[in-house]
Order: sequence, then C-alpha cells, then structure tokens
Amino acid sequence: MKSMRRWMPGLLAVLLAACAQQVATPGPFEPQAGAQCELDGMTLADYPGPKGQINYADGKTAYFCDTVELLSMLLQPEQVRAVAGAYTQDMGHADWDHPHGHWTDATKAFYVRGSRRHGSMGPTLASFAVRADAEAFAREFGGEVLGYAQITPDMVRLDGAAGGDMGM
Repeated sequence: MKSMRRWMPGLLAVLLAACAQQVATPGPFEPQAGAQCELDGMTLADYPGPKGQINYADGKTAYFCDTVELLSMLLQPEQVRAVAGAYTQDMGHADWDHPHGHWTDATKAFYVRGSRRHGSMGPTLASFAVRADAEAFAREFGGEVLGYAQITPDMVRLDGAAGGDMGM
C-alpha cells in the first residue's frame, strides 16, 4: 500500500498527459493529387470554388468538392461520428478557379450565400477567414454574408434546394 502511494501521482500525471494529447486537433491536410469527394467521387482539382474537409476523431479525413456538401455533413442532425476538425478554403486568398491551400476552420469562417460565383455543384457558399473579405466578395458578386452559426441545414440541402431548385 505504501509503495502504491509513491507511484500513484506519477501514473496519474502520465494518464492525464495522454488524455490531453488525444484532444489535440491535427489541423487541415492538403488533399493529394487525384483526391476525390467523399459523397460523389468527383475529383476535387477538376472544379472551381472552395473545397472542404472533415477530420474525424478516428483519424480518417473526408474531402468535399463544395462547401454545401461539407456544411451539409456537419449540420446533419444524424451526424454521429466524432469530428476532430472541419476546414474550408479561405477564398480571400485562394484562387477561385484552382483553389489550393489556405485552409481555415469551417466553424469560424464567414460564408457568402447567393452570389453569382458557382462551385463544383453550382450555387455554393463562398468561404472566408475574415468577414471583411466576405463583405468585399458580396459587394462584387452579390449575396449575403453569414457566420457559421447562421447557416441552417435547409440552406445546405443536397437535393437542390440550397440553390433554390426544388425540382430535383
């Protein structure tokens, strides 16, 4: 009993450190050449507009060729897989036609809904790390600026309703 008291604080410290390391988020990963969308198999590099990714707690990363797909997955009420991080591209710095890099936390990003710029799936939500960049984009291409918390599942439906097309 006496020897157990001696090593117990050390064991507790090791266990707490291990738990703290598991909580750390790995950050975004740049997709490999030829990476495909998790939902439809489209090759990300073949299409314009911001892309997305979800890093799940189990270590798997899912890529999406459009922010509508990314946000739809994040906002689904039936989403049960633990998410370690979700990212989209900052279109204030990435090239719209050939976006690469410039990842930002999808839950902290600002989105422009209803612009004249289209992504891989048609109407999309342009994503930005900085609100001022989103506002400048909206002035140039139309649309309204929304924070992540303002986006509802109905705005990112994958049946065509996100773009106003209810005929699908």
